[in-house]
Amino acid sequence: MLDAIDTSDLDGALQRAAPPIRAILARTLDGVELGEPDAITLFETTGDDLVAVLAAANEARRAAKGEHVTFVVNRNINFTNVCYMGCRFCNFAKRMDNPEAELLAHDEVARRAVEAWERGGTEVCIQGGLHPKIAGTHYAEIVRAIKAVLPDMHIHAFSPFEIWYGASKSRRPYTDFLTELKEAGLGSVPGTAAEILDERVRQILTQDKLSADQWVEIIRAVHAVGLPSTATIMYGHVDGPAHWAAHIGLIRSIQKETGGFTEFVPLGFIHDDSPLYRDVPNVRPGPTRDEHLKMHAVARLMLKGWVDNIQASWVKLGPELAQFMLHCGANDFGGTLMNETISRAAGAKWGQEVTAREMVGIIRGAGRMPVQRSTLYKTIAFYDAIDPDDIAPLVPRQKPSVARELAREFMRG
Repeated sequence: MLDAIDTSDLDGALQRAAPPIRAILARTLDGVELGEPDAITLFETTGDDLVAVLAAANEARRAAKGEHVTFVVNRNINFTNVCYMGCRFCNFAKRMDNPEAELLAHDEVARRAVEAWERGGTEVCIQGGLHPKIAGTHYAEIVRAIKAVLPDMHIHAFSPFEIWYGASKSRRPYTDFLTELKEAGLGSVPGTAAEILDERVRQILTQDKLSADQWVEIIRAVHAVGLPSTATIMYGHVDGPAHWAAHIGLIRSIQKETGGFTEFVPLGFIHDDSPLYRDVPNVRPGPTRDEHLKMHAVARLMLKGWVDNIQASWVKLGPELAQFMLHCGANDFGGTLMNETISRAAGAKWGQEVTAREMVGIIRGAGRMPVQRSTLYKTIAFYDAIDPDDIAPLVPRQKPSVARELAREFMRG
């Protein structure tokens, strides 16, 4: 049970840990960079050793970010679900002849962005499948359509896979394609499509998706034209500690070169309706609880001083486990989303929206101070003594919101 894990007593946790683990953690907290071999060791911890890892990450979080936990009021807009790339972990993609296939018109994307703005949103996150009928200009057209009606809305859009696709369709270098997007009004790029940056693993996940080297090349191009990005990892399928340590180590090395990552977002594999789990032998049913804990904690320790925002994804974890990650190294609770269809298509059990008021209740329930932020981590509002406006969810819930119940429990307590 999570209640049995106490990450607040660092000295006690270190004393109970085995000497080798204690030594690794002491060096890391003293400022020595955590190398990949030691990170693998930490990923393999259990029992008291694991608690010491979590406590050390909690201390590193406190030293870097204090007691503030941030969130952004945003909306996800998936402009098309048509895609033929065949990613085995994805249940979102549809063929063009599927009755559920859709490609939103630019004015509909803009309308949804306006709806988000009117609900207090400061960001729209836009991603979609690789539709065979769209032109390379489609991406900049979406950005311009939104900026025409909402010049102050931050547009966080287009994964490296989409950038590869748009640049390929346009027959232009990545930097030229990205420069046009930036001039159109793109503000930042989601660092999704990373999955695991190991070619053997990627060949199992999908044979057609861009390679690890291409992902790195595109992210470097994103940063080179002055666009920041997030960084992600998708774990809990055919991967393990060595892959995780190498992936985070690569993110750190890119950050040392470019400084372009705003945050690191661990994304656990959702197996329930995924073809990867259904059709490929020896695929695990997502991460264990302890693997979730260790991923956030070790990421905090490995990226210390380089990427100081570690996000807990309530969509992947559920609000209750995500809340506990705030005691294990995470300092950010992500976005309100308003819509989220990609994880839901793979079988995620959580709703499509956590309102700002619910976010504040969850964060307070973890003993932290809620702070609404911009996409680029500028402070918008402190919620130490006031609450955000209470608005109804955009999408009617099919069952009571776990997030709302957590928030109400805190308010009652």
